[in-house]
Amino acid sequence: MKEIPEQIRQIPLTEIDSFENHPFQIKLDDSMREMAQSIKSHGVQTPALVRQKEDDRYELISGHRRKAACEIAGIIEMPCIVRQLSRDEAVIAMVDTNLQRETILPSEKAKSYKMKLDALKRQGQRSDLTCYPSDNKLNGKKSLAVVGESSGDSQATVHRYIRLTELIPQVLEMVDSGKVALRPAVELSYLSQEEQEILAEAIDAEDCTPSHAQALKMRKFSLDGRLNEDVVFSIMQEEKPNQTDKFKIPQEKLRRFFPPGTSHEKMETTIIKALEFYRKRQLNKDSR
Repeated sequence: MKEIPEQIRQIPLTEIDSFENHPFQIKLDDSMREMAQSIKSHGVQTPALVRQKEDDRYELISGHRRKAACEIAGIIEMPCIVRQLSRDEAVIAMVDTNLQRETILPSEKAKSYKMKLDALKRQGQRSDLTCYPSDNKLNGKKSLAVVGESSGDSQATVHRYIRLTELIPQVLEMVDSGKVALRPAVELSYLSQEEQEILAEAIDAEDCTPSHAQALKMRKFSLDGRLNEDVVFSIMQEEKPNQTDKFKIPQEKLRRFFPPGTSHEKMETTIIKALEFYRKRQLNKDSR
């Protein structure tokens, strides 16, 4: 089959489908609005990457934010590089190009690494996920190491992120917001779905998150078949070595002051700034 040379085409947005199970979020934030304004004024400067599907429509590999910005700006078509790629080649290209974004959530990296690893396996990787077949070892690199090549992550780091795909959505959202750190999150990923649901309830009720040591303890209890609601709450109520007294305000009382989806860190930063502003006003008032 003769290879068709790559070319840049102006393709109507209505003919471009988003990548199936695209793991990267497209947010309508200030950055997106700025991109839409730039595209409205100057057009799309960097072509998107697409492949032509069997139904003659196009699948977007790289450029989901550009496409969304075009839609906001009222642009009906965008320049695209049309590349001949199989489904698995498209998955690998989609992951590698999108991992170059400035900000990537742990859940996005986890899901994209899993997609790339599965694609590599379908292309002929060994089922034990350790290395390439003897006729295609790529200098002896292990498949998990190959997955992280484009972002510079080690085999061990890739494995940790892929483990996050075993977390239930409520816990994974806590990882994205920074409420639960990566190391304990990996240990929690070995809990069953029911055990994770109990943990999510305990986190809300106790208004605290498990340390790495507590997560390890839960994993051990789970492995022994002894992790239940009482054990989870008992572990969560243990005092951490570095724990200090905290002034707690239930999140439901704060949520009404913030847009939906605002992270715990963003709320905390905004509250501190508001208190600093209040303190300055009080000092100015007292000095009069």
